[in-house]
Amino acid sequence: MNKILIAGTLAFDQIETPFGKSEVIMGGAANYIAIAAAQFGVPQAVVSVVGEDYPQAFLDLLRARKVDTSAVEVVRGGKSFFWSGRYHNDMNVRDTLDTQLNVLADFKPVVPEAFRKAAIVMLGNLHPQLQLDILAQMDHKPTLVVLDTMNYWMYHTWDLLQEVIAKVDVITINDEEARQLTGEYSLVKAAQRIMAMGARFVIIKKGEHGALLFHKSQVFFAPALPLEEVFDPTGAGDTFAGGLVGYLAKSGDYSFANMKNAVVHGSNLASFCIEKFGLERMLSLSEEECNERLRRFAELTQFEIEVNT
Repeated sequence: MNKILIAGTLAFDQIETPFGKSEVIMGGAANYIAIAAAQFGVPQAVVSVVGEDYPQAFLDLLRARKVDTSAVEVVRGGKSFFWSGRYHNDMNVRDTLDTQLNVLADFKPVVPEAFRKAAIVMLGNLHPQLQLDILAQMDHKPTLVVLDTMNYWMYHTWDLLQEVIAKVDVITINDEEARQLTGEYSLVKAAQRIMAMGARFVIIKKGEHGALLFHKSQVFFAPALPLEEVFDPTGAGDTFAGGLVGYLAKSGDYSFANMKNAVVHGSNLASFCIEKFGLERMLSLSEEECNERLRRFAELTQFEIEVNT
């Protein structure tokens, strides 16, 4: 079975939505990605850094799902990355209330020996230089490099971000970020520009309106499952990415046809993530629940179109 190497943050979050406010909880891109990918039973490792304040119980939750945490650096006396945010009634809009890099500011990632030949590298939302450092430590070019990034790096590290994009196979960003990255309002043109930068597959997430997958001249649209309530959208994009790479690692098929399946599996898991604060829903998710919702996705999208002749 193909291995996944995940580079990203293990963090503390504190979240406020119109439905309530959380305590300080388990967060960070790497946690969401790994917990989602673990649904597929694939071997994976996380490269990250935490402070001495990070609970052992949080790392144990990953290890219980067969996630290798040997490359998680624990800085003695250090404080872990912290993020706090508030969502508006329109859950696509949020305000960052506090960001504390803490030990992340001086992080030097080290890829574990057992994962330097990993088939899939998932570059979570980090400084592009750290993403480049991860790729430089691989023994050979991975079969698939997946990148998640955000507008902050587009503003502040443009040249380095371009260097990363040139080395990746898949990029996942939202529609606003795609337009900022390319200067194109049309998402079709934006995807074409991003593929010209180096990515073979471009996935543009549109929140409650689904996701678009582009590859060469091919396009696929995966809807988001309509839900009665969206409780907390934090980590939905990372959960999507984790589902994507988890499915691809299990199947070992990186074709456009199978990438469509992977996008649906990612969307399926993300639909669970938003039902409760943080990782609470993902940590209780069963295989039966996951499969039942996949069937709902199938009912939502599969039908025969009658063409007049």
